[in-house]
Amino acid sequence: MAENTNSNEVNPYQKRKNKLEMQKQLITFALMILFTIIAFVIVATGMMQKMFVIPVLLILAIIQVAFQFYYFMHMKDKGHDMPALMIYGGIWAALLTLAGLGVITWW
Repeated sequence: MAENTNSNEVNPYQKRKNKLEMQKQLITFALMILFTIIAFVIVATGMMQKMFVIPVLLILAIIQVAFQFYYFMHMKDKGHDMPALMIYGGIWAALLTLAGLGVITWW
């Protein structure tokens, strides 16, 4: 007997996988909102010394960028090798540029 090849049906494995992926994205989104609120509270209330505010904000921003890359841009999935290479190459070029400008400025 022939198998049912109805394309409207999703197998249980794929359905569970999609559900877990959506849960991960919602949790990541909630964490990003939380980090944004934390950054706003730190700046708005002045609860931290000014010397520590910028490093904390940069750390929170880097974490949010990582969440964006890996969960919303699907960089953790297979088949994203070339976009990942381009993004990491761009990050490397930006870091080299900043390092060069830092050396020129403070040498």
